[in-house]
Amino acid sequence: MSHLNDTITVDPKQCGGRLCIRGMRIRVTDILDLLAAGLSFDEILDEIPDLIREDIVEAIKYASKGIDHPVIAA
Repeated sequence: MSHLNDTITVDPKQCGGRLCIRGMRIRVTDILDLLAAGLSFDEILDEIPDLIREDIVEAIKYASKGIDHPVIAA
């Protein structure tokens, strides 16, 4: 298993090598999908009690870095 940071982990033998939270079978995309569906942090924490608030924040930060790209104005 490799760690992209203290929260985001990758294990080729787990969840098809997708990004997970702290080595658990909770994918970053699961958290982002719940946020996109309109759930609040508290609702997500109720839905997935193994998570902590920082896990959700780190999932958002990771997604933000993935879409950040320079914009060149003409």
